[in-house]
Amino acid sequence: MFGSRIGWLMTANLTVITLGLLMQSVKAQSNYNNYTFSIDYNTFVTIDPTFRPDLGIIRATVKGKSTKSAPYGLNSFISDDYGKLEPIENPSINKYTFNSNPSVFGLEEKLAFSDRYYGGANELFGKASDSAEINFAAGIIKGGGTITIFGGTGLFQNAIGKIAFTEQDQLNPSGSPSQGLARLNFTVETPQKVPEPMATTSLIGIGLIGGSLVISRRYKKSSSPNIIN
Repeated sequence: MFGSRIGWLMTANLTVITLGLLMQSVKAQSNYNNYTFSIDYNTFVTIDPTFRPDLGIIRATVKGKSTKSAPYGLNSFISDDYGKLEPIENPSINKYTFNSNPSVFGLEEKLAFSDRYYGGANELFGKASDSAEINFAAGIIKGGGTITIFGGTGLFQNAIGKIAFTEQDQLNPSGSPSQGLARLNFTVETPQKVPEPMATTSLIGIGLIGGSLVISRRYKKSSSPNIIN
């Protein structure tokens, strides 16, 4: 009798363990895919100082082309920002704070911008927050900051993450785009796909049915009366 009860307990425990492993498998598959990589871009910067000179706010557009074939096909980018002039300490240097969100500078009625990194089926979208200084004496624009990723396409569907960047451009006082180089460091996460609910439910159901049948057979066998001829 004790042997039969031990057998039932072992079978029940195995069923619970099996179900536990199934649930752990589903949980593990809900983690994120991680992508970490860097890309160098040749940059082309256009600045519009006439946007809101009364508020010291400019418009800047930066376009980039990768210096070589980029990971995941992200060979190009375009970034639009608003920039606000900070208090001037050195007459030969203008420092700006940039952001793609106009409300940061009190321009609620203006269009919010975003960055786009593209070149194929895979794309990333982000919101920029950075700073730069224009050194008129040296003829250089230097900047850096962070882009917060909020989505994408292809491999980067539903992506989140950050892009940290530094950039330096040779100032072109003629008004045509200033050219330079930017280094972008990407840290991206995308959610992994989990099994279809029907498949998971079926696996759990099979485990329950199998465990029940084994227990039922053992119970019937142990409860059957012994027949003595």
